[in-house]
Amino acid sequence: MNTSIWQLTARETVEKTRSGDLSVEDTVAASLDRMEAVNAALNAVVDSCAEDARTRARALDKARAAGNPLGPLHGVPVTIKINVDQKGYATSNGIPALKDLIAPDDAPVVRNLQQAGAVIIGRTNTPEFSFRADTDNPLFGRTHNPWGDHVSAGGSSGGAGAAVMAGIGALAHGNDIGGSLRFPAAANGAVTVKPGIGRVPAWNPSQSAERGMLAQSMSVQGLFARAAEDLHLSMPSLIAADPRDPFHVPMPWRLDPPETPLRVAFTRETYGYDLHPEVEAALLTARDALIDAGYQVEEVETPDVFASGRAGYRALMGEVYSMMKADVDRIGSQQIRDIFAVYFQEFPPYLGQDLLEMMAKRSFFAREWTTFQQRYPLALTPFLPQPFFRPDRDTEGAEGVHEVLGSALWSYSMNFMGLPAASVPARLSELPAGVQPINVQIVAPRWREDLAVGAALCIEKRVGRMCSHLWQRMARPGLSPHL
Repeated sequence: MNTSIWQLTARETVEKTRSGDLSVEDTVAASLDRMEAVNAALNAVVDSCAEDARTRARALDKARAAGNPLGPLHGVPVTIKINVDQKGYATSNGIPALKDLIAPDDAPVVRNLQQAGAVIIGRTNTPEFSFRADTDNPLFGRTHNPWGDHVSAGGSSGGAGAAVMAGIGALAHGNDIGGSLRFPAAANGAVTVKPGIGRVPAWNPSQSAERGMLAQSMSVQGLFARAAEDLHLSMPSLIAADPRDPFHVPMPWRLDPPETPLRVAFTRETYGYDLHPEVEAALLTARDALIDAGYQVEEVETPDVFASGRAGYRALMGEVYSMMKADVDRIGSQQIRDIFAVYFQEFPPYLGQDLLEMMAKRSFFAREWTTFQQRYPLALTPFLPQPFFRPDRDTEGAEGVHEVLGSALWSYSMNFMGLPAASVPARLSELPAGVQPINVQIVAPRWREDLAVGAALCIEKRVGRMCSHLWQRMARPGLSPHL
């Protein structure tokens, strides 16, 4: 197989760098060359770490030559989202007023990746305050989807999703409070797993105050990959304990094997939103792939995601209104202030006692699901009822926000309940606006992200990896003004 170095998966990279078939310096150079070739059109990486990456690559090669122990991610090029602290770099969060907020130390996820041997090659774009499902901001501008400008790159980890699928690094860091890992995965055709609460240690040394309780319990750190197997490779390193997160739970990535055949609840329920035929086709392909892989798949009614999702996001909006709105009004652009105003209309914030009562009801919703998962450990669900939306759709008033976030009940409901959920491509669709991937979601029990990734692997084996189709398209001259 004639594969360029930058096209290697994380697992293939580790195999070659550990064996000596490939130096880390060459691996990093190839990824930086790829970034140089495509990033000007995509604007996915907005802060290059090229010099630090080359220095670290040379050090890792010297360590191998000296016979020192090598980490499980030895030599893997990765990117970090700009809302997480990396020592010596700005944690701007896409906000001009924070462009000089230089991190005094590494966040746990950055430390864990580097201790595992990964090499950070750049920092990826996010919308202002990392609070949109599209990626654009007044500091760095828009991130373009490598499939073309007919589809948003997603958000808030849009830079990460676009980068990893375009070949800028084998892995990309992102985070998710309502869908910010799974939105860009769906937009760009990447595979990811939103971990459950307490799984990955999190904290920013640059932060001046603690986050609200819902932000703490709904926001998680994770990774994008082009191949599902790379999540099995990389997530054990990401979940390594860090004492700076007092609520992290140190548990292994894989627990006891489940009883087989593993039951999967299959649903096409979209709670009144129209299910697009291409999304339904993706769901049916994923269902058939799991059946053929030996899963016991049953189409059943799941606990009410409309109730849990709406309650959760309205509660989050209550916390945002109380703790974050003043900062949005003070240092946010007019565009982000307008978007938040529509958020508050679409999801009327719970405040005061209502907010406390809905935060308490979180346990009720989670209990319904954990009870359901005793019979059906996995659930195969839609992610969005329609193919991914066009850029700036959420700036088009209530109708736009309704399509972008209002219909995403299967997304933010899992954040509210703290459940793991993977996103994996199950179809490449030829739509009137252009070709784009369609992802499905796999919900797993608490602490069993490995089961969701295992199911994603089976779907990927049936469908294939989206990157091979994407790279062929990106190589065609004149396909898009941005490619």
